[in-house]
Formats: sequence, structure tokens, C-alpha cells
Amino acid sequence: MHTNLSFWIAFNFGVLCVLAIDLFGFQRRAHAPSTKEAAIWTAVWVALSLGFNALIWYWEGHAKALEFLTGYLVEYSLSVDNIFVFVLVFSYFAVPAAYQHRVLFWGILSALILRGVMIGLGVAFVEAFHLALYLFGVFLLFTGIKMFFGRKKVVDIARNPLIRLVRRLLPVSDSYHGPRFTVLCEGRRLLTPLTLVLIMIEITDVLFALDSIPATFGITRDPFIVYTSNVCAILGLRSLYFLLAGVVHKFVYLKPALAIILSFIGAKMLLADVYHIPTAASLGVVGLVLLAAIGLSLLVNPQHPVTEEPVTETDPHSSPVTNLR
Repeated sequence: MHTNLSFWIAFNFGVLCVLAIDLFGFQRRAHAPSTKEAAIWTAVWVALSLGFNALIWYWEGHAKALEFLTGYLVEYSLSVDNIFVFVLVFSYFAVPAAYQHRVLFWGILSALILRGVMIGLGVAFVEAFHLALYLFGVFLLFTGIKMFFGRKKVVDIARNPLIRLVRRLLPVSDSYHGPRFTVLCEGRRLLTPLTLVLIMIEITDVLFALDSIPATFGITRDPFIVYTSNVCAILGLRSLYFLLAGVVHKFVYLKPALAIILSFIGAKMLLADVYHIPTAASLGVVGLVLLAAIGLSLLVNPQHPVTEEPVTETDPHSSPVTNLR
């Protein structure tokens, strides 16, 4: 199904307008968002997404609206997994809290472009090869099983090959220079450590997109629904990070829940030609699994307290750990 071009233009124009208001209106002064501010912005992004969902219902009917809502919920829940890595990256590079929002803003803006390209390639692949959906299904099923039974891996940022390559080929300063990504020092243009952080954020999103985009194709094959549900979930990721960064590790059952969701969607794709699972049923399964994971996590935490990992509050002019050779 091909969505009217005017819908694509209107959606992307609206996204750019909201981002411009956020950047030039609310984030002109670098600061660390408070929990209250993060909660308000999280509610705003969710409300905007649900409002857009209502427009889809009005434009294209309840079936497409259900597909968007299910895809959005899957993407939003999977994006929480990004927060674990964001906390590690910001802590490793000792990024001042006031500059973390700037990194996430530009990282997510770039992610929107990369996601658009990846979704376009995915759509072309699916349309050209019917077996592509089975390949996606097998991949998601394998990923879900591996995530459920696999051990937790330590993310070794220092050994990241792309970061090491950037430092080897390009000049990087040893300390932060305010919120800037580059700085002119003794006649030379240098990258600041904030650029390395931005690169790590981009790498993280691309890696997680390899799971999340096929998962959305398991819900719908409509490119417009796949794209808009991805974008709406990503837009709310910044405020969600500042809201959950200090407590995200308390959701101990989140990863098993995500593994079950990925496995379910993978199985749904593999059974597509044998038995069609209604979108409403998929939405119910995803919602119940997430609610169960959150509820169980809240129940066990009083018995197994987890130390919070606060948002870094280092001096903006301090020297981070950047020797990655």
C-alpha cells in the first residue's frame, strides 16, 4: 500500500518543526534536564505520538492505527535498551550532564536519517524477495532466544574499532571545550571528545535498529507505518533517557521481556502464510509482556536493591578518559 506523498511531506515537516522548537526554543542554554522536565517532555512526546496515531485512524482507518500503535510500542520498548548503553558511554567519557542533551539531540537527528535509509532498503528488499520476511523472522527468533538465554556482555568502549580508527586518523583534543564538537587550537581544527561520544551514540542506534526495524516489519509491511512508528519512538528517547538513566538498571526483567517480544514477532513472521495473527492480538501480547516485566521488576527490587547510576555531573572543563589507543 502506498501512502499519499502529502502525508510523508506533512509528517517530516512536522518533525522538523518540533525539533527546531526544541533546539532553538527550549535548549538554547546547555543544561541538565531535571527529572520533572524530563517527565514533562516524555509525556509531551508520547502525547504527540498518540495524537498522530489518532490522525492515522482518521486518515486510514482503525487497522492502520492499530499497526502504528503496536509498532510504536515495540520500538519504544526496544529503545529503552539503548539507555543502558547511553549510561555506559556518558560515564566512560565523563560527559558533563549539561552537554548530554546536545549529544542526544544531534545523535537522534542523524538516527532519523539513518533509520529512513535502512527502512527504505528494507522495504525494497521485502518487495523484491518474498523470502526476506522469513529471513527477518528467523533473525528475530534467533536474536530473542539468544537475548533470553545469553549472558550479559560487558560493553568495552575502549576497544571499539571505529573509535580507535577515528583517533588514529583524525586529531582529537584531550578535554571538552564547552558544548562544541570541534575546536580551533593553534591553527588546527580538532575534534572534541564530544564528537567521539556522538559517534558511539550513532553506532549504538544502528546496532539496535538491526533488531527493531525487522520487528516492525513483523507488525506491518506499510513503509509509512514502519517509518513513522520508528521516528515517533526515537523522538521520545532523549527525554526518556534523562527520566530513567538513574533507575533503568532496576528493571531487571526488561531484557527477558524484550527477548520474548522479539521471539513472538519472529514466530509471527514465520507463520504468516500458515496462520495470520491479528494486529490487535500482537498489541495485547506486547503490552501484557511489558506490563508483566515492569510489575515483576518493581516487586523484586525491594528485595534486591540495585545501585543507581546517576547522570554524570562532572566539571564541563574536566579532561575525560579519551586515551583509547
